[in-house]
Amino acid sequence: MVCGASKGLGLGCAEALVREGVNVVIVARGADDLAAAAARLTKVAASVAGAPFVKHVAADITTPEGRAAAFAAHADYDIVVTNAGGPPPGDFRDWDRDAWIKAVDANMLTPIELIKATVDGMAARGYGRIVNITSSSVKAPIGTLGLSNGARSGLTGFVAGVARSSIAAQGVTINSLLPGSFDTDRLKGNMAGAAKKAGQDIETVRAAREKTIPAARFGNAEEFGSICAFLCSLQAGYITGQNVLADGGAYPGTY
Repeated sequence: MVCGASKGLGLGCAEALVREGVNVVIVARGADDLAAAAARLTKVAASVAGAPFVKHVAADITTPEGRAAAFAAHADYDIVVTNAGGPPPGDFRDWDRDAWIKAVDANMLTPIELIKATVDGMAARGYGRIVNITSSSVKAPIGTLGLSNGARSGLTGFVAGVARSSIAAQGVTINSLLPGSFDTDRLKGNMAGAAKKAGQDIETVRAAREKTIPAARFGNAEEFGSICAFLCSLQAGYITGQNVLADGGAYPGTY
């Protein structure tokens, strides 16, 4: 199961898994974009040995009904990639309780519900991979993204404990994948907002942002998906409870 897989990083993860021969169920709220993504992945699957299946479920995975629909499409998942769009930026003084609950529900509690629903079955079968797509803000908080900083850090703390429980000896790993600046619709939207606020054109803002990254570019969904596929592989079986940062070297710390 790959959540938020109609486009962007989620779709990149789904495509990388399909290319490795994995049967995939993609989930997202936008039915039209999801159907287009499923059609694209089905074409990819047709060229892969074993022709893995691709199913799609248009549902809000943050709701019990949405999760029920995802599990109705397939019961026993060996791989789960959790992913939800980040909460909006802003000033913490403007966020009420409802804003916080919505952020925590989507970016902390929903992944925990998916882990809870799948981890014991994975352990019983002797193999499981859970990858949570979070954010580089878990390592280096971003001032305007307080909702994301808080909710995703809560998930990170939870995973740190459960990944090291008895499931680790039963072939189940849980890791988080932390994207920095990737060329997605969300990044473009954030840059458009920054450009408007600064009275600059978006290309100027983009160029300035890229200069802050040692790799001198934004990442792309395909390379992000490849990292995700590795964490889901047999070869990554000795990696668990980790926060894997993919940011082109932008994080300045040693640890």
